[in-house]
Amino acid sequence: MKGQKQKIFLRVYVVYGMVFLFAMAIVFQTVKLQYIEGDMWRAKEESLTRNFREIEAIRGNIYATDESLLATSIPKYEVRFDANTDALTDKYFNENVDSLAIQLSKIFPKKSKSEYLTELKMARANGKRYHLIRRNVKFTELKLLKEFPIFREGKFKGGFIAVQQNKRVRPFKKLAARTIGYEREGSKPVGLEGAYSKELSGVKGEMWMQKIAGGVWMPIGENSGREPEDGSDIYTTIDVNIQDVAQHALENQLIEHQADHGCVVLMEVSTGDIKAIANLKRNKDGSYYESYNYVVGESTEPGSTFKLASLMAAFEDGHLGLDDMVDTENGITKFYDLTMRDSHIGGYGKISIKESFVKSSNVGISKAINRVYASRPQEFVDRLYKMELNKKLGIEIAGEGSPLIKSTDDEYWSGVSIPMMSIGYEVQMTPLQILTFYNAIANNGKMVKPRFVKEVRQSGKLIKRYDTEVINNSICSKKTIKMAKEMLEGVVEEGTAKNLKNSRYKIAGKTGTAQIANAKYGYKYDSKVSHQASFVGYFPADNPKYTCIVVVNAPSKNVYYGNLVAGPIFKEVADKVYASSIQIHDELSRKEHLAVSRIPYAKDGFYNDLSKIYSTLDIKTSQEEVSPIWAKVVTGDKEVKIYKKKIAPIYVPDVTGMSIKDALYILENQGMNVRFTGSGMVKKQSVEPGKTIIKGEKIILELV
Repeated sequence: MKGQKQKIFLRVYVVYGMVFLFAMAIVFQTVKLQYIEGDMWRAKEESLTRNFREIEAIRGNIYATDESLLATSIPKYEVRFDANTDALTDKYFNENVDSLAIQLSKIFPKKSKSEYLTELKMARANGKRYHLIRRNVKFTELKLLKEFPIFREGKFKGGFIAVQQNKRVRPFKKLAARTIGYEREGSKPVGLEGAYSKELSGVKGEMWMQKIAGGVWMPIGENSGREPEDGSDIYTTIDVNIQDVAQHALENQLIEHQADHGCVVLMEVSTGDIKAIANLKRNKDGSYYESYNYVVGESTEPGSTFKLASLMAAFEDGHLGLDDMVDTENGITKFYDLTMRDSHIGGYGKISIKESFVKSSNVGISKAINRVYASRPQEFVDRLYKMELNKKLGIEIAGEGSPLIKSTDDEYWSGVSIPMMSIGYEVQMTPLQILTFYNAIANNGKMVKPRFVKEVRQSGKLIKRYDTEVINNSICSKKTIKMAKEMLEGVVEEGTAKNLKNSRYKIAGKTGTAQIANAKYGYKYDSKVSHQASFVGYFPADNPKYTCIVVVNAPSKNVYYGNLVAGPIFKEVADKVYASSIQIHDELSRKEHLAVSRIPYAKDGFYNDLSKIYSTLDIKTSQEEVSPIWAKVVTGDKEVKIYKKKIAPIYVPDVTGMSIKDALYILENQGMNVRFTGSGMVKKQSVEPGKTIIKGEKIILELV
């Protein structure tokens, strides 16, 4: 019996011993975790649930030449409620939650007062620290929310949390949409938004945040982290008024001809500044939208607009002159198995090289070029290369199409390559590349790179200025340029673009009508031929200020010639620019017109003064904009047209055509040091309009 008890006690002691050892192990591990390894585990826990999180900087704005906003970031807010913040007592919450629910139902009526009340009480009961009140809250709504009961106590006493999120918008909607572009996660950057993303993005900040239920990160701490640095603003060369005209003119013509797509771009001759650029594609419902930047990216066979380059090559190499003759036969000729035809049935007979260009004779130009280059084809190619036609422009906008001017060692070179290339086939160029070439002609041989952005500024301070970049100081001799200009003027005066001729100013340019090749079916599919209609040129022809190209693809109403499809768009844009840009008007013709006009002439100036004078004299006026501050006047035979004169705060204004009184008022208020000579109206100014103002800079005005 005694031995049995001893065995029982032994077992009990063993069990107690084991329990004691287990308890001691627990105590040891607790002490170890709390005191020996405590710091390490606490740091690890905090790194998993608390961390610095990136805060997006506010993206910079994109401006037009007159400082109109082309793209900007509008702040939107996500409002949340920390229902379990330490300083919010049950008494204060219960006394004010009913009033808060009422106010929330008034500003956001999709939920009733009772729904908000239930929601807030449940959040409090469940200890939610980051309860969602509303997304996409406007700034005006945010200001009201901050005055509501409980919320007015702020973040720590009232649990009010507002997280700013920025939404990118374009105030002018689809105007130049593809050129302005976008930058989105998961897709390639587009347009200026993509090209200048680094400048626009700014520097991201950091905020100390805690991860809570649902994987949501909640800001904690008042002053922890680093504030983001907002992005810089970019100032483009785009003129919104001309852009609007260009886009609407393009859209109307595309609708008229039910075309697949089209584009138009206007460039300033001396600077290469792109003043307007529009690209439109047809939807299935017949409407048009900007889906692709055809101006920059679509490299196609240009057709007749390339004839200028072919003839200039022959002029420069000394093989041809304007008065050399060529036999267009009956409008049909053959090169091996290739039949070349003119659009004019029956041909033109024997005509000069200039006439063959003016009339856009495929037979005449292909025969002339083939005659002089058939035995030395690489000489023709080399001359085209020297005119930079085989190189990309290197513009900042992504997606520029590659030009194709094939060499004689190309696998697809054949005996018909010279005649085909001479009229714009077996070569490829984008509309912007063609325009840049024609702009060089207007610029007396100097080829400049297209410019989309003039400046980058940070909070108004100049960060970087982009000057005009010269690609080639002289693409050919002055003699060749003179012959090219004579041919281009002839096209409008007596050739294929006579419908663009007008009595106010001269246009020089070239029509183009090309068949569009399909990679699978060639130039014909199902017995139908698709066409590309174009017109490229400059104005005023005697003193070029602007170049413009219009390309319309696949017009479907059996009208596909460049003068009829693309020409009217060019003319509408040119008319707008001519009417609103006094510096391109010829001073002599202006004075001659005034001498025969029955309406008294007035200088440009303050709109209210001009309006009062015309009203008193009962002179008929018409205007595009209601009550502009400064006005430019064009005196006609029967009425006076009034246009808005743009005065941008940071750019030197164009004060030509104004009285010295108004010019002084504007320039001195902008901080410039004004000097003038003569009397009357401002004829010239020493500082070019559009240049960034430097306070105290001297400007001399010449009056006449």
